[in-house]
Amino acid sequence: MKILTTRISGHGLSCQGVSFAVWTAFALLVLSGCKSRPDAGRPIARANPDLGQKATRPRPRVAPASFKVFHKSDTTYTLVVPQDATDEQVESLIWELRDAAHARTLDKLKLSQKMVDERKPLVWFHIYRGSKCASEKYADGPPPCGGSYHAAGDYTYGGYRNRETDNGSIFHGEDHETQLWDPEKVYVKGS
Repeated sequence: MKILTTRISGHGLSCQGVSFAVWTAFALLVLSGCKSRPDAGRPIARANPDLGQKATRPRPRVAPASFKVFHKSDTTYTLVVPQDATDEQVESLIWELRDAAHARTLDKLKLSQKMVDERKPLVWFHIYRGSKCASEKYADGPPPCGGSYHAAGDYTYGGYRNRETDNGSIFHGEDHETQLWDPEKVYVKGS
């Protein structure tokens, strides 16, 4: 198949030397009005968050879940929220952590802003419902809840290429993750 090189008016598309069957299939897709992005507000859930489209979910309108620091290392906070915290409350907490990390106000949440400022190059916030599984990433012996990851959500701030990049995700059981925003987009307060 040859590369598309000539402009077709009206659609900003081009075609030269493409087989009739390929051109017909393409034309049917264009004429049928296929959507270029998912429905707004619908979660994008996938086993591998690097696949598929990246979208920013709207912020939840509920208060963030209260939390306690279960464990802290030089690169990680493990936070525990109430066992009955909803996904929206966990999601609100992730957004609150994101805003505080960028505004340099984590101390107001009783988390070390200095640790985040001195990150080498990342800092992770793992959020668990209840404390039963919260030690699974660092405790000796077999994991308390089995071999898979049991967090309710994660927030990661920093990166190897960009110290200001961040990522937030909610987990719905094993290998089912909903990314809250596009980590490649620059943070804008309140968005």
